[in-house]
Amino acid sequence: MTVQTAFDLIFRNAKPRSFPAPVDIGVKDGRIAAIEPWLACEAVEVDVGGRLALPGFVDTHIHLDKACLLERCGHIRGTLGDAIRAVSAMKRDFGVEDVYARGAKVLERAIVHGTTRMRTHVEIDPRIGLRSFEAVKALKHDYAWAIDLSLCVFPQEGLTNDPGAEELLVQALRDGADAIGGCPYTDTDPNAHLARIFDLAQGFDLDVDLHLDFDLDTSWSHLDEVCRQTEQRKYGGRVAIGHATKLSALPPERLKAATAQLAKAGVAVTVLPATDLYLMGREASHNAPRGLTLAHKLAGDGIICSVATNNVLNPFTPFGDASLLRMANFYANVAHAAVGDFDICLDLVTELPARLMNLKDYGIAVGKPADLVVLDTQDSRFAIAELPDILMGFKNGRQTFERKAATLLKPRN
Repeated sequence: MTVQTAFDLIFRNAKPRSFPAPVDIGVKDGRIAAIEPWLACEAVEVDVGGRLALPGFVDTHIHLDKACLLERCGHIRGTLGDAIRAVSAMKRDFGVEDVYARGAKVLERAIVHGTTRMRTHVEIDPRIGLRSFEAVKALKHDYAWAIDLSLCVFPQEGLTNDPGAEELLVQALRDGADAIGGCPYTDTDPNAHLARIFDLAQGFDLDVDLHLDFDLDTSWSHLDEVCRQTEQRKYGGRVAIGHATKLSALPPERLKAATAQLAKAGVAVTVLPATDLYLMGREASHNAPRGLTLAHKLAGDGIICSVATNNVLNPFTPFGDASLLRMANFYANVAHAAVGDFDICLDLVTELPARLMNLKDYGIAVGKPADLVVLDTQDSRFAIAELPDILMGFKNGRQTFERKAATLLKPRN
């Protein structure tokens, strides 16, 4: 028992994943100051009731700038090219206030669904200029009370083939971008595109997060070049690739080789179930392929992986509520995850994406920020299995939301 009089807040009977039984968590000045079976202290108390406590969900890949566009674009055929063209046409008219309003709507949904860290990809090119970047920068500032938002700027429609894009990208990097991405499959010179993205990443000392290999044609890939650049520049642990749906189409021996290549280079993988499933295999008349890379299997082979949202209510993904718990459940269903895999499926939206983003201050441990979300379950496996309510959230020891449990109104007679 620790006797302490200086806590600002105590979570009573909380059940972090790494503890065998409920504990008390003492908070001082926004950080976790003690974790004990019982803390004797007079402070504001929150009784967690033995429920599961997590440090919040981590979304490594979302596009706040192009969310909530369905009302503007109607129904399109559903291919990747269609989606890129539809958004390219619309974003010419995006204004800062418009991007801010749509992004805020999704960001608030994410917060009440328990997300405390997020990397949003932001398009930079001559059509949108820096308007989306300015809007998302404002979101980062205005919602810092509830979520840590990281901006990954990237050219969606190419770089070497898009005059003016690089100058705008550099301007955004100088103006506070947190990471840099790329999209080599839309460039006429994919390898030069990748080389330039890595040059800029090194010049600004930023992590790299790429859109890569987003189809099911296994006759070509940019994975080799990404791994080569990563190893050549000693950038292992600082590079992630998103989608990578080609991996889902590889036969076992080729997948084994690609897995070893990723692990050796230190390249992480983000799987985006809602988008990958919506866009892949649409041309099939029957027995359509899923197009979903098995992140939990890759993680078991030592690759840092995450499952993330990507798009919400737009031509790339006409679904979404920014709930990573729902996304992890969705992934587990489609990926044929066994019950024994449920904990690693939860890892894919918590611990592993925190490692992917190199977040040193993530977790429920003494000295870490008092970021906490409480799920209405006591067993982490059931977080995936039954999608329990997320009852409350705290950021730096301050409550950010609460959700009242549903009440069943039985008849009196």
